[in-house]
Amino acid sequence: MTDFAAIDFETANEQRSSVCSVGVVIVRGGEIVDRFYSLIHPEPEYYQRFCQQVHGLCPEDTEDAPVFPHVWEKVASKIEGLPLVAHNSPFDEGCLKEVFRVYQMDYPDYRFFDTLAASRRVYGCRLPNHQLQTVAAACGYDLVHHHHALADAEACAIIAMKLL
Repeated sequence: MTDFAAIDFETANEQRSSVCSVGVVIVRGGEIVDRFYSLIHPEPEYYQRFCQQVHGLCPEDTEDAPVFPHVWEKVASKIEGLPLVAHNSPFDEGCLKEVFRVYQMDYPDYRFFDTLAASRRVYGCRLPNHQLQTVAAACGYDLVHHHHALADAEACAIIAMKLL
């Protein structure tokens, strides 16, 4: 796979629609050609302590952030015609579908590929686990800012270029 968009969402709470940040890395011809990151005002608008501990974002970070439809206007043009890649894609695809539903937007049936499944297929039991940072390291990428949506999307892009 040489042309795709790697995507990662972070959520404010247990609701998949509560995306509070997105990172997108565009790959064309096997090279990273563009990156996009934005904070998002979550819906519903509350943060769970667990989520805050994972990604470090809090209500103050997103209180003035744009709502999802405004952010997605910028993303949609960048990813048009590209398959989407995510590590544990059912989570990110679920977030995307749910936030489209909440904002009553027409979902364009994006095609997702999963680097977690690819890692399990390629590496099997040769890795201690198939977490994003572990697989990224196996692919030669040092994921320093794990759970920052852009850093995670970039790690996913590197993995996808190696494994898909």
